[in-house]
Amino acid sequence: MTSNVIAIDGPAGSGKSTVSRHVASTLGWIMLDTGAMYRAITWAVLQAGVDPAESKRVGDIARESIIELDTQPVASSVYVNGIDVTSEIRSAEITSAVSAVSAAAEVRDLLVELQRETVRKSGHGIVVEGRDIGTVVLPDAQLKVFLTADPRTRAGRRSAELGQNSSEEELKRMQLKIEERDFKDSSREVSPLRAATDAIIIDTTDMKLDQVVQEICHLARKRYSLT
Repeated sequence: MTSNVIAIDGPAGSGKSTVSRHVASTLGWIMLDTGAMYRAITWAVLQAGVDPAESKRVGDIARESIIELDTQPVASSVYVNGIDVTSEIRSAEITSAVSAVSAAAEVRDLLVELQRETVRKSGHGIVVEGRDIGTVVLPDAQLKVFLTADPRTRAGRRSAELGQNSSEEELKRMQLKIEERDFKDSSREVSPLRAATDAIIIDTTDMKLDQVVQEICHLARKRYSLT
């Protein structure tokens, strides 16, 4: 397993995916979006007409599904049983159901092992982003970052990510959904969202994307003696 790993965690809308892709691209590394894996399982669950809260049936579907992710930081694709679901897994329907699916212990066990296997095979260097990377998936990672921002800022970023020009009322509703997701993710019994004790916490509320990327790349170059 490569020793060059950056574990990036944080709540919904904190910019983990975008930041991770830019960091990986800048360093010439690959990148693993673990959230996309949970979204892929959620897609399979909904396609099967299963209630995301039915953990046993959700676990069965996860066990039967073959998840494939392109680990290139730019324009990566996600497949479930050979079907390209890259666009579908970003829908509002998937977003609403993914917390319940992620809470299923069997789903997390299966995906955590798949994530670790991907890191073991990564070779040169890898950026791994999610909600439990530094605490559960890769607790021995030498560089852990926890990204955060206030809920209102995250709502605005999520709106922009979806290509929406949201009204004030729509942003308030989005903020409430983000706060609900925070509560679900941080209060679940299995792998709750929290910063690792040795993580570097970066509040991105008043930071631009390139500033966050530069800071993390600086940390990586220093930690791993990169040129």
